[in-house]
Amino acid sequence: MEPSGTLAGLDILVVEDDDDTRFFITTVLEMDGAKVIAVISADAARKVLTELQPDVLISDIGLPGEDGYTLIRKIRALKPKNGGRVPAIALTAFADSEDRIRALEGGFNTHVSKPIDPEELVEIVASLVNSCNW
Repeated sequence: MEPSGTLAGLDILVVEDDDDTRFFITTVLEMDGAKVIAVISADAARKVLTELQPDVLISDIGLPGEDGYTLIRKIRALKPKNGGRVPAIALTAFADSEDRIRALEGGFNTHVSKPIDPEELVEIVASLVNSCNW
């Protein structure tokens, strides 16, 4: 992957419990210029969210304890100044059409299946940020 720098200056919160996947996502995003905070649970994500005020949230669905669907519903219930409108990507192995619909109806802006190509991940994040200038 040749870094494009498209994500330079973006703060991204990644919620992923699998060590290898978390490392992969973080590495890809940081190589393209993003600042990444990676956590392993929904609870940790909520704690970081208001402090970080990320430009993008990328979350797995199958998390230990509270899943990604519950996480995004709780985030969307927050006031915008507390992160309630953060653009959010569900990056998950739950990849059928019902999972996609559930993720979008739950509050994610987009649903992406694992595994994902590094360039595609950067492109999806950049596209989401450009389309969500609230």
